[in-house]
Amino acid sequence: MGYSKEVYDEAFEKLEKRRLYSEQELEKRRNRLFEFSPRAEQIENQLAKTSITAAKAVLSGADIKTELESLKIKNMALQQELNEIIDKLGFARNWLEEWHTCEKCKDTGYIDGKMCDCLKKLLKDTANEQLNRISPLSLSDFDTFSLEYYSRIPQSENTKSPYEQMSGVLANCKKYAENFSSDSNSLLFQGGSGLGKTHLSLAIAKSAIDNGYGVIYVSAPAILAKIENEHFGRRDTVKNDTEQLIMNCDLLIIDDLGTEFTTNFTVSAIYNIINTRMITSKPTIISTNLSVKELQEKYNERTVSRIIGMLRRVEFVGTDIRQLKRSQRLNPKNQQL
Repeated sequence: MGYSKEVYDEAFEKLEKRRLYSEQELEKRRNRLFEFSPRAEQIENQLAKTSITAAKAVLSGADIKTELESLKIKNMALQQELNEIIDKLGFARNWLEEWHTCEKCKDTGYIDGKMCDCLKKLLKDTANEQLNRISPLSLSDFDTFSLEYYSRIPQSENTKSPYEQMSGVLANCKKYAENFSSDSNSLLFQGGSGLGKTHLSLAIAKSAIDNGYGVIYVSAPAILAKIENEHFGRRDTVKNDTEQLIMNCDLLIIDDLGTEFTTNFTVSAIYNIINTRMITSKPTIISTNLSVKELQEKYNERTVSRIIGMLRRVEFVGTDIRQLKRSQRLNPKNQQL
């Protein structure tokens, strides 16, 4: 797939940093070796002079074949002595070679003119990072999710209290994250504002990323605006770049569905995203403040059918935590039961 110029620029900048790091680390290893063995430095200098010695032999009119054979024998003896020094010091045999992140392409990104797998992955990861920069992925995890703000009093007879309900939600989200795979179910986080939907979806995203999965976390307004801009060519980027990324990532999380400006295009885009990921069996998590009825009023029947039919509903209950925290800051004695 195609990527924007910004993605390519950042990916190649990362490759350059890898090469520079490799060179710097080699120099550090060389210096460390020479600190332990001055003789190793002498040998390195002698080996480095080989090409100069060969050039002088050519210019002097000497027997080139004999001179080169003599140089080869001397170099082999010097290299053998150097290897013995390295072995004796307990260093790796390739101590004086560059250690690359990708040994196949030596961090150039290409093998025989073809793009290396490491560059393909780097481009994909970079594109995902650019999309995820707008979300606070590092700010939320399961350990910072507190149940203290949920009431222990049932809202009606024969129902669980918000505390009990959200305890179950937290446990299920932890289990989902721990067992996440490309075959995991898709989820619909549904409930009012400030009940922890964003926090727990971010915690799942963080866990999946830590386990090596490609995750894209976006708000509905931001991602739909980006797709629309790309579709109609209002930005200098590759057409449908973002749409392809979110179709193919291991886990897509769309936050605040229903807060975007609704047009025929955005409704169609939402349907296309959900439908395509359903067909390809890729997990998706969507959070929304809207009830099923409100979803039906905002979107067309086939879009809501896909949302309800594809995603397993997770209901968030309680009182807006942000308001409770604000109230406690203003009046510390006012504590949630």
